[in-house]
Amino acid sequence: MTKKTVKDIDVSGKKVLVRCDFNVPQDENLNITDNRRIKGALETIKYLIEHNAKVILCSHLGRPKGEVNNKYSLKPVAEELSKLLEKEVKLASDIIGESAKNLTANMQNGDIVLLENVRFDAREEKNDEEFSKSLASLAEIYVNDAFGTAHRAHSSTAGVASYLPAVSGFLIEKEIKFLGDALQNPERPFVAILGGSKVSDKIAVIDSLLEKVDKLLIGGGMAFTFFKAQGYNIGKSICEVDKLDLANAILEKAKQKNVELVLPSDVHIAKAFSNDAEDKIVATNAIPDEWQGLDIGNNTIESFKTILQDAKTVMWNGPLGVFEFEKYANGTREVAKILSNLDATTIIGGGDSAAAVEQMGLADNMTHISTGGGASLEYLEGKVLPGIECLQNV
Repeated sequence: MTKKTVKDIDVSGKKVLVRCDFNVPQDENLNITDNRRIKGALETIKYLIEHNAKVILCSHLGRPKGEVNNKYSLKPVAEELSKLLEKEVKLASDIIGESAKNLTANMQNGDIVLLENVRFDAREEKNDEEFSKSLASLAEIYVNDAFGTAHRAHSSTAGVASYLPAVSGFLIEKEIKFLGDALQNPERPFVAILGGSKVSDKIAVIDSLLEKVDKLLIGGGMAFTFFKAQGYNIGKSICEVDKLDLANAILEKAKQKNVELVLPSDVHIAKAFSNDAEDKIVATNAIPDEWQGLDIGNNTIESFKTILQDAKTVMWNGPLGVFEFEKYANGTREVAKILSNLDATTIIGGGDSAAAVEQMGLADNMTHISTGGGASLEYLEGKVLPGIECLQNV
């Protein structure tokens, strides 16, 4: 279902409340260490300024647990935004109090006000009706551009839409387009790559993807649950023993659906969970007792590469090894390189895989990098996301 965007509504002279995702990492001195999320919001903000709107921005930052905590103030965000936009962004010292009311009351077209961290009020995460209403009373139009929190029904992500005309910003529009097209109408062959440590985190995603993909490549820690289910010795590798039946059921469903489910043929193992421990690469059915698998091996990378060469749509979620250890980042890195050279639609589903691609400087070579880890997973599962559901349909 297509949702209206800021382009489908007249914003001129109107006060527009925009929910952004300014949940950025900071160092101990509260300096922003990565401003990608702030940059991601600029397209929507600039569009609104150019179309003479009065722009009121809101976001959460961190987990202040419903209390005012200067450590989580959006002050650094206001400063960074002012720099990037070359225009003053005024920060309200509250969310719906005197400061917010005063700053938003006398706005001129093109002015920008940023409200303080919405999670400084405990009612935000409860989607409290009064709080939603007060937030909505500051504006005349609501724009959601925070895909990363679209799976949460909070006041600023969904509640305000009950009181204002609600549309999406350009970031959410892109997410709906790429994730939606891949799931509804992918160019084939459609290959999904799933990593991460636990099968249980991805059950619903695997279930949903088996209805849609041609091939499913599995790596990361969750591969060992599948190996154990097939009777292999996995040594001390991570494994969800209570999910062995489930792993077998997934393998069976893949057969029924005629989906080629590919598990690693070799693994990079170590004597301990450490970058410095003794290590070697072995076949997946030859892991010694005291060893643990921490990455996919070179043969697996080559077989993944062969499969991916023919793909026309690829969706990747989750690292393929213990990416934070340099020695075991190879699988994740090599797959990222392969994807960056493909003539295909490549979609990276947020979280750690997105961070890996960004770190390697390959982000510009991918078709789309999702801005929401949890939200993109729920979208792939086919769940309704409250922050998108509440927006007007075209």
